Amino acid sequence: MIGVPHLKWDERPLAVVVLKPGQTATADTLRAFLAPQFAKFWLFDEVKFVDAIPKTSTGKMPKATLREQYQNLFTQ
Repeated sequence: MIGVPHLKWDERPLAVVVLKPGQTATADTLRAFLAPQFAKFWLFDEVKFVDAIPKTSTGKMPKATLREQYQNLFTQ
């Protein structure tokens, strides 16, 4: 999950998800799975299913790049 700008709430979580081959999921099933472990306001508003998430040279997820890519998701 990453934080992206939001008009009303300043920032909201966005889940960027890569599914394993042959697996399926929806935003609602992911939210229902996570709901018992997180406060409601921590849960993501939107899910973006992608084929792959690029990695940095050290193998980490580039959150800044993803934030930049989705910066206008909730502000339009």
